[in-house]
Amino acid sequence: MNTTELQTHCPECQSALIDDIHNGEIICSGCGLVAMEQMSDYGPESRVTNLEDKMKLARATGQTTYSQHDLGIRTEIALGTKDFSGKTINSEVANQMYNLRKWQTRIRVSSPRERRLANILSKIGETCQALSLSRNVIESASMIYRNFEGQFEAKGKSVSCMSAATIYMACKQCDVVRSLDEICKATGSSKEEKMNEKLTAKYYRMLVMELGSNTAPVVTLDKYISKIANLAKLEVRVERLAAEIAEKTQDHNLADGKAPNGLAAAYLYISSTLLGQSILQRDVSSIAGITEVTIRNRCKEILTLYKMKITLRPSLAKN
Repeated sequence: MNTTELQTHCPECQSALIDDIHNGEIICSGCGLVAMEQMSDYGPESRVTNLEDKMKLARATGQTTYSQHDLGIRTEIALGTKDFSGKTINSEVANQMYNLRKWQTRIRVSSPRERRLANILSKIGETCQALSLSRNVIESASMIYRNFEGQFEAKGKSVSCMSAATIYMACKQCDVVRSLDEICKATGSSKEEKMNEKLTAKYYRMLVMELGSNTAPVVTLDKYISKIANLAKLEVRVERLAAEIAEKTQDHNLADGKAPNGLAAAYLYISSTLLGQSILQRDVSSIAGITEVTIRNRCKEILTLYKMKITLRPSLAKN
């Protein structure tokens, strides 16, 4: 009977129908007649409370993501030897499923452009996972590359270097402090690291020039100071004093052409010295990724250009 789905009463005794969710049937509450077998399940896909786990287990989420070349709208043919009811499928059906799975993989990346996009986005996801970056950085990096590829030719460029350049720009947009050297090492490229870093810097400059300078905001110096202070496990008062000195000595002549991590390390070393903290230049330089000579040169420039008179507040003074 085609109108069974719309029925609310039993066709035999006109009693109310009830849903048997466990057996997947609609039965009569009076005579027990089975009005429908294999009823549709409109319940949730999973019984998890975590949104991330729910998105992984759901068959169709309705949400798209730029980190996948097909925007996450796809149906996966899973590997297995059993059907939906748990019965073992025969060899003929298994061969058919294998062929369908193979052709589905080929059709998803049918053109060289889609194959290149899939490789770049996959590398972006792997690198961001290795750096423990958040989801918004992955989405921002994927969107940056999609905008670049949609306007300019991306053929022939290194996959690892291009993905590192987009991640570096995405980190700046999301106000996440990551150096270019850190990102290049996380890509796991087998090429020489210096050549890899130079090519990534070239791609980054190209992205800034082509997409516009507003896509790469400058990360403030206090972010680098906070990062190095946390990694070096310095006291909060050292970090605060370094940030205050950096704010009062802002000068384009001092910062132009200088690595921000070198300036941040110099401000931290000066503030730790003023507060009487025992910190070695070797320890700060190894954490900041620079040499001890760089710290000494930056400290000399800061102390030469500015005459500082420090009056410590009670919150910064040593107890």
